[in-house]
Amino acid sequence: MRAELEGPTGQSTGQSAGNATSLSLVSIYEISKLLTSSLDLENSLRDVLNLLASYLEMRRGVVAVRDGEGEDIRVLAAANMSPRAAQGGGATLPPFVAESILRSSMPFVSPNAAHDPLIGDHTQGLTLAEGERISFLAVPMKTMGQPFGVLAIERVSREGEHPNIEADVRFLVMVANLIAQTIRLHQSIANDRTRLMGEVHRTQKALAAATSPVMVEGIIGDSPAMQHVLAQVQRVASTRSTVLVRGESGTGKELVARALHSLSPRADRPFVRVNCAALPESLLESELFGHEKGAFTGATQERKGRFELADGGTLFLDEIGDISPAFQAKLLRVLQESEFERVGGNRTLKVNVRLVAATNRNLEEAVAKGEFRGDLYYRINVVPIFMPALRDRPEDIQPLAQHFLDQFNGENSRQLRFSNRAARALHSCNFPGNVRELENCVHRVATLTQGDVIEDLDLPCETDHCLSSVIWRLNPARLGAPPPTNGNKANETSAIAPAVEQRDAPVALIGEERWIGDDQSQHDRLVEAMERSGWVQAKAARLLGLTPRQLGYALRKNKIEIKKL
Repeated sequence: MRAELEGPTGQSTGQSAGNATSLSLVSIYEISKLLTSSLDLENSLRDVLNLLASYLEMRRGVVAVRDGEGEDIRVLAAANMSPRAAQGGGATLPPFVAESILRSSMPFVSPNAAHDPLIGDHTQGLTLAEGERISFLAVPMKTMGQPFGVLAIERVSREGEHPNIEADVRFLVMVANLIAQTIRLHQSIANDRTRLMGEVHRTQKALAAATSPVMVEGIIGDSPAMQHVLAQVQRVASTRSTVLVRGESGTGKELVARALHSLSPRADRPFVRVNCAALPESLLESELFGHEKGAFTGATQERKGRFELADGGTLFLDEIGDISPAFQAKLLRVLQESEFERVGGNRTLKVNVRLVAATNRNLEEAVAKGEFRGDLYYRINVVPIFMPALRDRPEDIQPLAQHFLDQFNGENSRQLRFSNRAARALHSCNFPGNVRELENCVHRVATLTQGDVIEDLDLPCETDHCLSSVIWRLNPARLGAPPPTNGNKANETSAIAPAVEQRDAPVALIGEERWIGDDQSQHDRLVEAMERSGWVQAKAARLLGLTPRQLGYALRKNKIEIKKL
């Protein structure tokens, strides 16, 4: 290497070398700005090559990278050629040059490319003036010491000029390093974007699965409360875990138990149900465990119990909270050991049964009072599923009512339907008896309706004949439901309540005021309210604490003619 390096313009004085160094720094600065000014990598690379063209009198230039993990070289950007020429194969590199650079990680230089037998063919398409020659320079682009691409240029020099090839190569190496870092950064951003898009897609898929209605055959409910229950059922069904279904009477606990069975690997095996509250302890033991012939009076033959009948399948113990403490100990052994003896027998039988239990009792309180064994409580309360009361999912009332009406129509060859007002009235009810009460209500109304349309006044809650409200007022604790606040017309205050015997006189509720009297006193109270309100029904209803619909029914029932003032 000469002591005094020539600049890229071909001059060889010390002052020119200093100017060349300053020009190189300025060029590096401008190139760095170009590479960081845009997210469009190919445009940035073309701008860099165009700047090199003015700085080094470059005739052509390309930036090429290895395509993935293969050996193919892909051109990212080219300069001083038309897009058509680039697309037609003009933006290429001699294959052996690219392979040599990527393999050795060393530059490739040909000072007079036209006379170089290795790459002479590559430069034949260039038009040169008299006295011009082409130099071919290619340097590796690498990160972390590993080459992955090539920066190559073809520059022009003239007679009398002595280009400093070494200085040009060093300059190109610096440019190639900047380009390499930029390409890797863009690749990293692209990879991160691909990864994030994949995560977004997976999240959206999971969210769509989580938010789309969960369907379980036999159970109706699109409300958030029921969707949570159905999602639990689908997750738990495939396991062998014991499930305790809890909730008020009439909420559909048995339907959940059947769904757990039908969605499980045991679906083709028996589903056996036992109502523990319906049998005394002596019969319950025989019912669950079976008995041998002669075990007790009337045991004339051997009988399999429900545990044996459910072997390989699911056993549903309904109202498990009502079994006696003595029988709780016997049941605990079966659940722990999966073995038992029939009544009157001494042969130990083993079964493979998935247990689902249900109760509407507060088992925690029962355990605290010593009425329910704590060890049995923990044995059955592995996976608790809480069934919401119907009043906590009012959006399910209308589809449930339609389902029950469809059932009635199919069984009785009818074409009944709900009017809009009837559907709204049902939606506003609390139904302390839950889904069972709703089913009973729909079937009763459908049976008594003469036309094809069920109107709001056909509903017992709209005509103050809903007996569940009477049951609730007499003993709300038996229903396990808090006092209704708004909604059920029969459950809240009503103009003329069903007759409840008290002091041998009918009881009526108007607003928050309770009064006792006969029909005449009811009539007088309504007339008084109407006169005070100027015979405006909405005002009179507010005075009495009623809805306008309730007041209208009370006026019609008491045959009070509306005065026009």
